[in-house]
Amino acid sequence: MADCFQVTTTLPDEAAARQVATQLVEERLAACAQVLGPVSSTYRWQGRIEQAAEWYCNLKTTKTRLAALMQRIRELHPYEVPEIVAIQIQEGDAEYLKWIDVEVGTDGKR
Repeated sequence: MADCFQVTTTLPDEAAARQVATQLVEERLAACAQVLGPVSSTYRWQGRIEQAAEWYCNLKTTKTRLAALMQRIRELHPYEVPEIVAIQIQEGDAEYLKWIDVEVGTDGKR
């Protein structure tokens, strides 16, 4: 069974989140993507406290595709420093994790 990861990022609006989600799944960098929002974010940026409505994008991939997925998020993302957090899935349904591996493959081909 492949090492699988859940990768999250936030985007400034629903359209951007859906566009990034679709692109990453189409490119087989992610097996699936969920878009949720809006969420209320509070953060420090360039010395100031900021608040913004953002949309959360939750992606599933494998260890072999993780670096490429993260790089592609950077390329597609409108933020100067996007949130990109990857958490290894420690446990999960074996069939679901196998599906992730099949959908992204080791080289992005099914």
